[in-house]
Amino acid sequence: MDQHDAILSRLLTLHPKKIDLSLGRTERLLEALGRPDLRLPPTIHVAGTNGKGSTIAFLRAMLEAAGQRVHVYTSPHLIRFNERIRLGAEGGGRLVDDARLNAVLERCEEANGGQPITFFEVTTAAAFALFAETPADWLLLETGLGGRYDATNVIREPKATIVTSVSLDHMEFLGDTVEKIAYEKAGIFKRGVPAIIGFQHMGAENVLAREARRAGAPLFVAGQDFHVREENGRLVFEDERGLLDLPLPRLAGRHQHFNAAGAIAALRAVAPDFPAKAMEQGLARAEWPARLQRLLRGRIVDLAPAGAEVWLDGGHNEDGGRVLAEAMAEFHDRAPRPLALICGAQTTKDVRALLRHFAGLARDVVAVPVEGEHKSWPPEEVAALARAEGIPSAAAANNVEEALRILASRPFEQPPRVLIAGSLYLAAAVLAANGSQIE
Repeated sequence: MDQHDAILSRLLTLHPKKIDLSLGRTERLLEALGRPDLRLPPTIHVAGTNGKGSTIAFLRAMLEAAGQRVHVYTSPHLIRFNERIRLGAEGGGRLVDDARLNAVLERCEEANGGQPITFFEVTTAAAFALFAETPADWLLLETGLGGRYDATNVIREPKATIVTSVSLDHMEFLGDTVEKIAYEKAGIFKRGVPAIIGFQHMGAENVLAREARRAGAPLFVAGQDFHVREENGRLVFEDERGLLDLPLPRLAGRHQHFNAAGAIAALRAVAPDFPAKAMEQGLARAEWPARLQRLLRGRIVDLAPAGAEVWLDGGHNEDGGRVLAEAMAEFHDRAPRPLALICGAQTTKDVRALLRHFAGLARDVVAVPVEGEHKSWPPEEVAALARAEGIPSAAAANNVEEALRILASRPFEQPPRVLIAGSLYLAAAVLAANGSQIE
């Protein structure tokens, strides 16, 4: 176990018996650390159900293309905890190294003094301490859960806030309707701070717009104040200032056009003269692992059927399933291949709703457990749900490696397109097993 893993394990034992919905614990720890949250670089705060990480990836790539030093805080991590904290530097940011991470976590543990605190609250405080000590031009800050009472929401004066697509997820914490969840996400809006609302279900959009007006936040709504479309193999962004003719994003899937549009709208709100050339370069360079990521080499790829494409995505809710299915259908229209889905999910997720979108699209489903997760759906049940949703060729396997061997033994008229999806934890395990690195 790494030193920081040992510290984090000790901190996990301090988790409060009852969660009170407030920022009090985070504020207390930050006070003990000397209020690093008051010494942060200009910040763009991002909430939402789907698309937060991709939007931040676009923002980071565009800002770095313009020569800016960019801090980034995201969660969860996939392989190593260090992925959550990226420190800005000339020529591009770097993940925090083990020595600095260990030192700041020890400081946080000492400052906390054994008082109740959550894992995310203490790691957010640690990140803020590092960001305050390291010069940078921008901080891109992702909420962990919700917005209103999220530990990141202690920041008082961000330069912009963004709420990406809101859908049903984490309902046990945020509410059982899209409207209730949108209300919690809207808690990041601040008076006088531009609020960018990404493409939404109408119910969510109405709540977000209402709460932005209540907060006194200037409002920029996708589909009203800015638009995006694909035209002649290019991405066309349009707002009241005119048109931008840009390259299609490097990140795959039409949904990434909408995430890119939210990032562009935010930059135009906070930096009206931001260079279009940096936007072009950022769209072409942006990377975000386990979001429609093509695996090109590695142990997992070697186990797939000969000549197969292998794709990985951490999508785990109904809206994520819809977006994935639309992307796979689009891929099929461009370059037809039979689709095989390897799926694993936690019981807190509606895996049947995710599978429903693949009926008539996936030829095969192989269900697997999410290893190390006691709340994992049993593969036999997921396979039965797939059959109930109209995917007759559905089987169960003990792990992804076995699932790939099952697919490799089946006859395909041409090499298949294999999609591994259903859980970020599953995606993390696949990246680790494949030998993939996140830098």
